[in-house]
Amino acid sequence: MSVLLLNASYEPLTIISYRRAVALLLRERVDAASDEARVMHSAGQSLQIPSVLRLRRYVNVPQRGARWSRTGVLRRDGYRCIYCGIQAGEERQGRVLTKTDFSVDHILPRSRGGKNGWGNTACACSVCNQRKDARTPHEAGMTMLWEPKIPRVNYFVLYGEVPEAWKLYLRTG
Repeated sequence: MSVLLLNASYEPLTIISYRRAVALLLRERVDAASDEARVMHSAGQSLQIPSVLRLRRYVNVPQRGARWSRTGVLRRDGYRCIYCGIQAGEERQGRVLTKTDFSVDHILPRSRGGKNGWGNTACACSVCNQRKDARTPHEAGMTMLWEPKIPRVNYFVLYGEVPEAWKLYLRTG
């Protein structure tokens, strides 16, 4: 089991173990940021460990920036096409789309100097990706539903089941 650790500004910092959470609570470095908690018992006392903790003092964290990857782009966008908005699990022409029906599209195509990067790549369904081809969205007459950006949270944090109490602080697709 894990605990989500927030900065004093309520921005997600990292996930910590219950053992680390207990140490921070006992040293009075954190406050509870959720009502959801787990009770831990010792020989002499019981301690409630909230599933989300917030640091009492702000910690300046240098911009680390998540490392770009194809999987990271698809997860950042929630397997939702940037052009038509269809998402994995939705139906198109009598067929339910799966994650394999989506790929990474380069806004400025690689053939024209576009690079792999968070701001130049987005998730696209195969229909839109083929329609856009080696053109910019403007040239193809397509509009983007959002602007691709560097993710604020590393996606290993969001992979798998996300506790309900964490969803308030994490953008989940």
